[in-house]
Formats: sequence, C-alpha cells, structure tokens
Amino acid sequence: MYYYNPWNLDYKQPFGAIKVGNSMNLSFTTDRPSVLVTCVIRRDFGKRYEFSMTKDSGGNFRVTIPFDEESGLYFYHFEIVESSDLGETRRFYGCSGIGGEGLLYTDENDVKPYQLTVFEKEDQAPSWYREAVFYQIFPDRFYNGNENGQINHPKPNSFIYGRKTDSPFYVKEENGDIARWDFFGGNLRGIIKKIPYLKELGINAIYLNPIFSGTSNHRYDTNDYLKIDSMLGRQEDFEELIQLLHQEKMHLILDGVFSHVGKNSLYFNINGDYGDDEGAAKNPDSPYFDWFKFENYPFEYKSWWGIKDLPEIDKDNDSFRNFIYGEKNSVLAKWNDLGIDGWRLDVADELPDSFIKGIRENLDSYSDKILIGEIWEDASNKISYGKRRNYILGGSLQAAMNYPFRDLIINLLNGHRSSQDVAHQLMTLQENYPKDIFYNNLNNLGTHDTERILTMIGEKNLSVALAMLFVLPGIPCIYYGDEAGLSGGKDPDNRKYFPWDNISPNVYNVYKSWTQKRLSENSLKYGEFSTFFTDRLLGILRYTDSEVFVELINPSEDELNIEVQEITFLQNLKFLPELKKLLTEKVISGKTNLELKMKI
Repeated sequence: MYYYNPWNLDYKQPFGAIKVGNSMNLSFTTDRPSVLVTCVIRRDFGKRYEFSMTKDSGGNFRVTIPFDEESGLYFYHFEIVESSDLGETRRFYGCSGIGGEGLLYTDENDVKPYQLTVFEKEDQAPSWYREAVFYQIFPDRFYNGNENGQINHPKPNSFIYGRKTDSPFYVKEENGDIARWDFFGGNLRGIIKKIPYLKELGINAIYLNPIFSGTSNHRYDTNDYLKIDSMLGRQEDFEELIQLLHQEKMHLILDGVFSHVGKNSLYFNINGDYGDDEGAAKNPDSPYFDWFKFENYPFEYKSWWGIKDLPEIDKDNDSFRNFIYGEKNSVLAKWNDLGIDGWRLDVADELPDSFIKGIRENLDSYSDKILIGEIWEDASNKISYGKRRNYILGGSLQAAMNYPFRDLIINLLNGHRSSQDVAHQLMTLQENYPKDIFYNNLNNLGTHDTERILTMIGEKNLSVALAMLFVLPGIPCIYYGDEAGLSGGKDPDNRKYFPWDNISPNVYNVYKSWTQKRLSENSLKYGEFSTFFTDRLLGILRYTDSEVFVELINPSEDELNIEVQEITFLQNLKFLPELKKLLTEKVISGKTNLELKMKI
C-alpha cells in the first residue's frame, strides 16, 4: 500500500498554495518494509530537484521542502524504490488526474504530477468587495432615464429598435462585418433612476460594461478613453452616478479595454472622423503611430483576433503604458480620481504581466480599489501565447472572472458531470489558487459573452444554480435581466433590453432571497470552504470558528434519502462527527437544494 493526499493535512501542510519563503511539509505512507521514498519536484519549465524522505517512528516518510527562491508553479511526485531478494523495483506515485488521493505508476513518463502554486504575497481585497453582491450592466440594454425616452446623440449609420421588446439582430455585410450597429438607448441616467431597484434587489456593487466613447453598442471598440460615450450621457451624469451610489454604500467598477481600440478611434482614425491629419492611420508622425503594428500602411495592420474593426495595441509601448496608467493625466488617473472603485480588465490574457502589474501599482496608490481579470480557465496555470501567466501570484490581479465555476454548475445540473467530479474539481481549484484569489474571484452564471443561464439550464434548475452561485467561495455577480427571467442564446440574443414591464415574480423572488442570504450570512462572505459528495448529491460547506453553513445539492429528478455512510468527505474536518449527525436521515427533493446550519 502506498498513499498520499494533499487535501489531508496529515500528508501536506499547508493546504494548497504557499507563499515564497515558507516551507511545504509532506508525509507519504506505505506498509512496505524495505523502501526508499524521494520527492521529485520540477520548477515550471525548469530544473528538477530531488528530496530524500526520512522514515519516522510511525513508519511514515517525511520531508520539509523550503520555497525561498521565486514564485511560480512547481510540479511534484514521489519516486519509490522497493528492495527484495529479486533486486530493486522502481515505482512512482502521482496525481490521479482528479486531485486528492493519487495513483501508483510504473513509468515516470506517465506520471501526472501534483501542482504547487508558490505566490509572492498575500493579496487581500477591500472589505467592501468581500461583502459585495455584484450586478453586471450592459448600459445600452438596461434603461433609458431621459424623461421623454429620447435617445441621446444617435450614432450615424445605425438603427434604433422600434420596441424595447424587439430581439437584438445584427445587420451584416456579406463578409460578416457589421453593416449597421443597433441600439436600444439605455444610458447613465437610466442606471441612476434604477438605483432604488438595485438596492431593493440586494445589490451593493455594479460592474459596468464599457462606457467610453465607441462606435458599437458594446463599446469594446474604444474611440476615446477619456470621454463618456455621448449616447450614454455626459461626464456630469457619470459623476452623479458615482456620488449617488456611494451615498447608498454601493460601489462601481469599470471595464478596462486596453488590448485594442476601435479603427475609427482618436488613436487610429482610419475613416478620418477626427480629421485628416489625426491618428496613426492618417499620419505616420502621429504620437499614436508606434502604438500599432502596420503590415502595409495604412490598411493592413495587426488587429485583435483578426477583426479589422479592432486594431491591436502594442502593450509594451512605453507611451501607451504611460497613457493608460501613468501617475498623472492617464486614463486610470482620470477615472480613479472621479471615485470609481476598481477595474475589470478585458481579455487579461492579451495583456503582458508587467502591464497588469503597472495597472495594479496605480490602483495601490489609492485606497480600497479592486482589480479583476477576464480569464476563462484556471488562472493559476494558464498559458497564453506560449508563456505561463503569473497574474495571480501577488501584486497583480486580485481576482479573476470565475468561468470555471459556471461551467461546473451548468454541467452538473444538465447531467454532464457527476457530483464526484464537480467536488474534486472544486477542491482542485481551491488547491491551485492562492487563498486570497480563490475567495476573491468574481462568480457568474452568465455574462455578455455567454448564453443566459435560463437558456442553459431551464427554470427547474435555477434555484439550485443560484444556491451554488451564492454559497460557493467568491463574489456573486448577477447579469442584468437574469433576475427578471430573461433568456437568450449567444450574442446578440443574450443582450436583450431589460423587460421592465414583464419581470417574472417567481424568478425575481428566488434571486432576491439569495442576495439577502448572502448579505446576512457571515459564513458565506468570510467562511472557509470544503465539499463532499455521494453518487447523486453534492455538498458545499462554508464554515467559521463558530458555525457551519451546509448546502446540499440534488441535481437529479428523484427524491433522495441521505445515507451518511455513503458520503465521501474530501477533507478530514474537526466537526465531521457533528456534521454527520446533522445529515442523518435528511431527505431532499429532486432538483432542489437543502440548507442546514450548525454551531461549533
């Protein structure tokens, strides 16, 4: 018998990621009498290290390994040499592929190693953020706050929908390019007028999709970083919005799109809207010329994912960096000084680590601001453009958009992943992330880039999905209109106008009940996390020193009786005996969740 489990503190301390300068204590168990055990560690894409393990009086092999050089990823497994009358047999012990208890391998080349994340420093988020319930607003589709419903400054060669209930539709050229951008006319005054609605729902933080001047309805094609888009209103409207939100103890973060700009922007200006001598595409002597990479001036240039509407910026350019996050007269300086509470970085994988660090250094000169990155995968081991990303190892991103959680929730409820698989994946993510980042991640069930949650899982699964969104570690974020019962597939169907005259009371009440619970339960905001499962149930634990919050998830159609002996707990927690008593003989209906609490 050979055994190791990094989720059990008897075998690895500390749990999960460790800080530079600290050590990892490992224990490996075997009942074989004549063996030698070595821990083999490889630096990410680097050197191999071997640490001989010492057998203690209890028969366990132990070693303490210091990590005092640099942050990054390390990968480790165990090499076992067993002696017998027939000679030596060499085996290897590594990860099973789903985390936790490992597997024995006969060939070192086949071993799946355990990941160890070594971070630079703790990265606590502001207290307001850890206590937040976010609401994402796509401004054009939320509400028009003008008294007469008039549209602010309609854009040339665009169309306005005849009714708010119309389904969004792209008018495209034969080559697939957008021929006419479409608008409903939502604006900043509309958000101001709906602050009471948001507050009643239980929202205390807003994430706005881009609001800077742009050509499209989504405004990810920035034309001027220093100006509010005229269809959305004036800078005075924005300042009033911030003031009113702060009066209500609500917070606001902006969407920073710094990988690319619009082709018709002040900086590129291919169509000449800003004059015949302004911008990189009109004037090789423009101060913005070096921001871009032309292949055949001026019409062939590097663009974001080949989309010619979005010329890509050279993020290593010092002039651009100073313009975005310089101490004075920069984009960040202007909007930070107006009182915003943080930024969400669009396509963080397109931004160099040093660029993100520069943004973070700017934000650190203020108090209580948050920096979130758009990352779709496990951010701890992400490789983009051939490089391992280090943006969650300290002094950079404080959180990532938690799309991995969304995928797990949807796949569990649709029957595509088992409770065991989801429980193991949740623990693996917790193991891989620095602790602060894991609890800071911005959780969602849908965004402007995904299908709406009702379309993905149906209303029968919605209550269970919301239970997971609000109970799992991280900060919950509601995509505008989801609480009203909006459905929708891929873009543009997921960007309908908010149905103010047709809010589903059933759906709304489920959302509101969960926002209130999240705001009132200290264990959901600050509690530790663990999980357990049976073959048909998933259990989520959030706990503090004094209380345990238990959420049972039944993704099946059947009513289930909980059999405690069938439960697999993935960690050996001190309150398990009391928890088992609490769970005994509980019954949970199909497609529902059951909440339990106990004091410890």
